[in-house]
Amino acid sequence: MPLGAALYAGTSGLKVHGEKMNVIGHNLANVSTIGYKASRMDFEDALYQSITTAAGADQVGRGAAIGAILTDFSQGSLESTNVSTDLAIGGKGFFIVSPKGEDIQYYTRAGNFRFDKDGYLVDPHGYVVQGWRVQQENIAQAASDKISKTDQSNAVNIVGSYGDIRLENFQSPPQATQYVQIIANLDSQSEEKSVDSTNPFFAMYNRWDATQETPLGDNAYAYQTTLKVYDENGSPHDLTVYFDKVEQYVSNATAGYQYWEYMVTVPPDEDKRLFWNSATDVSKKGVLMIGTLTFDSSGNLISQTAYTIKDTQPDDPSDPTTLGMQLSDANNPGNLRNWQLADFSVEGYPIFTPNFTGASDADATNMTNAKNIALDFGMYNQSTTWTGSSQTADAIGSDASQLPTFQDGKIKALSITNYSSASTTYSQSQDGYPAGDLQSISVSRDGVITGHYSNGQVLELYALTLANFNNPEGLRREGGNLFSETRESGDALTGLPGTAGLGIISSNSLEQSNVDMAEEFVRMITTQKGFQANARTITTTDTLLNEVINLVR
Repeated sequence: MPLGAALYAGTSGLKVHGEKMNVIGHNLANVSTIGYKASRMDFEDALYQSITTAAGADQVGRGAAIGAILTDFSQGSLESTNVSTDLAIGGKGFFIVSPKGEDIQYYTRAGNFRFDKDGYLVDPHGYVVQGWRVQQENIAQAASDKISKTDQSNAVNIVGSYGDIRLENFQSPPQATQYVQIIANLDSQSEEKSVDSTNPFFAMYNRWDATQETPLGDNAYAYQTTLKVYDENGSPHDLTVYFDKVEQYVSNATAGYQYWEYMVTVPPDEDKRLFWNSATDVSKKGVLMIGTLTFDSSGNLISQTAYTIKDTQPDDPSDPTTLGMQLSDANNPGNLRNWQLADFSVEGYPIFTPNFTGASDADATNMTNAKNIALDFGMYNQSTTWTGSSQTADAIGSDASQLPTFQDGKIKALSITNYSSASTTYSQSQDGYPAGDLQSISVSRDGVITGHYSNGQVLELYALTLANFNNPEGLRREGGNLFSETRESGDALTGLPGTAGLGIISSNSLEQSNVDMAEEFVRMITTQKGFQANARTITTTDTLLNEVINLVR
């Protein structure tokens, strides 16, 4: 009688049920562990022994064995927190973390991350979270016709391969102003303040005198508006635009039309264009653009001119010290014959070129280091050229019919107007800013880590890398909420959150354990009963063996 086999079958039952109780206990112990995934043990029957029966050969089982311990990767509930770097994955995927300086990767669902003293985003073990750097792109196109216009995309632009997420610079660099918009109403009942019989369209310009404490007196213009712009070093500068009506001495004016001149200026001592250093007449220093606005009888803008001092070609290409300016009157850059029609930005706005820092090769529009600014009064050019023959400001004289205009001009929904109401500025804006300090971090559902800076800028810094596996049950548990890759799991399939089947990111949230206590207690009861039943098998077999021993009495 193979009673010994029954003992070993019962013993195998005790062993596997004991191990299952260990799995259940481990699950219950981690019921509050962040990102924990519950385990489940499955049994299988053990080897069978063939025996002879009346029906022929047959089999008798010899107990139970552990078939597999599987991991439940179902989504755990999310707990809200007040820390922006507490992250949870909604859907499939794992965060990737790596020990500093080691080429080892671990995978985790626990997103309780923090920045350490060195600026690394780390988990509680000090392992660094992995992600891609985000390409910094300037939303405002540079005011230069050398740059092609592109559509902005909402997709994040990542750079290179993923690596450690580290904030090495807690400052946002400054950006020089590249675009200025001014939307105002110029009172059609205003009186002309500056009059010039020879050049009536630039009478206000002719009265500007940079050698005086106040270059342009209050009695020389009808309206002015000022806003701050920024140079490439982040320093602010007052940009003032003056307006004055043009009525007297104008010939060939269209009936019902009103003409205004405007002038874009900065304080003369902040105009560091190098050609002023050799000029004998610096009275026009500080003026960056001059031009005219034409309104129809309804007060709507219909035409605009814009003139700047432009670069033509280097005086001596072999001599890098030359200014690169070929002015018709080099000793007096302010002469109207040196003011040429402005170039257009890629958006179609006329551009002017300040030089606030005294940089070389930066005095005019097409110079290498020029920091051009586009001026938007509400009219843009769909072409890059002008109509009309007056290429320089002095060629217009008093003839309104000589005023050039945009070759393919379009008026925007909001533009400068000439209504019979008080002159006022409705809106003005510019896109420059100074350097700023990092104030806070946020993480989007797409996994993009964004810095919020004191200068009002919001910069995308990193994009989190998520990984998934063809067989996540094949991952090896390493403790500490970490998994490692194995041959059974396959290689990690990485990507951005929300792509290729990967989950999205929930900031200020942590994924809780997915252990279901009710299920675990039910399993505990059935496991306990199974253990008891196997123990009863052993005790019953022991009784039978005692009967066998008693046969010899």
